[in-house]
Amino acid sequence: MPGIDAAVETIFGPIAAFLSAVVFYKAPIFGGVPIIVVWLMAAAIFLTVWLRFQPITGLKHSIQVIRGRYTAKTDPGEVSSFQALATELSGTVGLGNIAGVAVAIAAGGPGAALWIAIFGFFAMSVKMAEATLGVMYRKVNADGTTEGGPMYYLRDGLAQIGRRRLGRVLAVLYAIFTLVGVF
Repeated sequence: MPGIDAAVETIFGPIAAFLSAVVFYKAPIFGGVPIIVVWLMAAAIFLTVWLRFQPITGLKHSIQVIRGRYTAKTDPGEVSSFQALATELSGTVGLGNIAGVAVAIAAGGPGAALWIAIFGFFAMSVKMAEATLGVMYRKVNADGTTEGGPMYYLRDGLAQIGRRRLGRVLAVLYAIFTLVGVF
């Protein structure tokens, strides 16, 4: 008798294959680059320009914030700016990033390191926008703890511009996809 894993594979295998084919469809431009890479790079370049090259222009200020120049011991909050940075980096930079760079260089040659650096520069603006939205739309509870993340800023941010239903749908989908992605 087949196990549960075979049943799950039978049901979700075709769905996963279809979604993978859609997400990783190779566009007939730039030698068959997956369309998701083109889409992400376009968004990253747009945000970098729209935010006026914040990775460069805001570097001095960000270092001052991390070093605690703008905070006092009496300020409200659960963690310091440096603790928040360390937590964010620990959640962002993991084995996948380190091993991914090694695999990219092994598969694509040393030119891959250049493209990783270029893409990383523009991706900083995406990360900044994501973190800013997370702070703007977080919920501070009565006991001082905070709740937030993409589910909150999708729901509340889109509601502010009159897209309440779309925001709720995207927030629920994000939460579901995150839960499914964990397994």
